[in-house]
Amino acid sequence: MVTVNTNKGAMAAIQDLRVVGQSMAKSQAAIATGSKVSSVQGAASSWVLAKQTSSDVSAYNRVRESTDRASAMLDTAMAAGAAIMDLLDQMKSKALAGTQTTNSASVQAALAADYLALRQQIGLVVANAQFEGSNMVGPNPASAIALGDADGNNSITIAGADLSYGTPIMQITAFSHLTGPNNATVALGLVNSTITTLGNQMATWAAGAKRLETHRELTSKIQMALDTKFSSLNDADLTAESAKLKAAQTREQLATQAFAVANATTRSALSLFP
Repeated sequence: MVTVNTNKGAMAAIQDLRVVGQSMAKSQAAIATGSKVSSVQGAASSWVLAKQTSSDVSAYNRVRESTDRASAMLDTAMAAGAAIMDLLDQMKSKALAGTQTTNSASVQAALAADYLALRQQIGLVVANAQFEGSNMVGPNPASAIALGDADGNNSITIAGADLSYGTPIMQITAFSHLTGPNNATVALGLVNSTITTLGNQMATWAAGAKRLETHRELTSKIQMALDTKFSSLNDADLTAESAKLKAAQTREQLATQAFAVANATTRSALSLFP
């Protein structure tokens, strides 16, 4: 006696086809996107962790950018300081020569003119030492500020310094001149004092530049670690996924054949009935 209630073979084949279809879809998505988990439905914990890591990577990109900008601002200020120091060295020579009481009127006038030109050049350096509209050496000097971490809770600040005439650092004034030996002596004293105070400020900026460099290196290392973590969480192994896809395709063919055989068996049994 032959009884046909349920085609168990066909049902098993259908179930296998369903499982194989899901596996194929997962491998195809991984190959297409390059990502292990392309949606939160795939694996919520892995997806959330990957997104958090991706957010940290983006945040540290901003930290690096702010550090690079702060370094560029500071480099501009230090370049201006170095240029002013060179001018001060030349002014010192002129002022020292101007202190000699044996100078003729024409020599003194020439020294005074040279000194005046150098003094005016300092003003031009200060005015032009700008980076993206910020000036660390002018009146109301800007500060170079770098983000300290991805949360924005910390920062590194390198203060600017006013290198205009008549400030605590730039002790020479806009009226300093060498019209006579006595004035030259006063000017020489101011130049010497300015060389000392500016040198101290340059040393402070150099320490700040080193601090920013160290921060940049640390940020790069953190970024590399986060990139590695994100890659392990997110990036699919395309070789492995390709192998899985081929295996799934083979299983699909076998399941299809099994389904066909199961249906053929049922049809053969049913053919026995008139």
